[in-house]
Amino acid sequence: MSEEQMKSAEKDVKTKKRIASEWASQLHDLVEDRLPAAYRDLPAIAQSTYDACKAWEEAESRLLQLRGA
Repeated sequence: MSEEQMKSAEKDVKTKKRIASEWASQLHDLVEDRLPAAYRDLPAIAQSTYDACKAWEEAESRLLQLRGA
């Protein structure tokens, strides 16, 4: 494993974590400010949040494997 590959994997984890956090924020805002009127938006935002968190988890798992943990 090269240092460049490790840095790339670390950057991927950080990017995916940021994206997941942004979706979580949107979900929070929906629940906090827009429900019950915007209940139709809930499935799409929840799915996008789930997908982003899953992508982060997969990237984190790959990074841990690269580190040998």
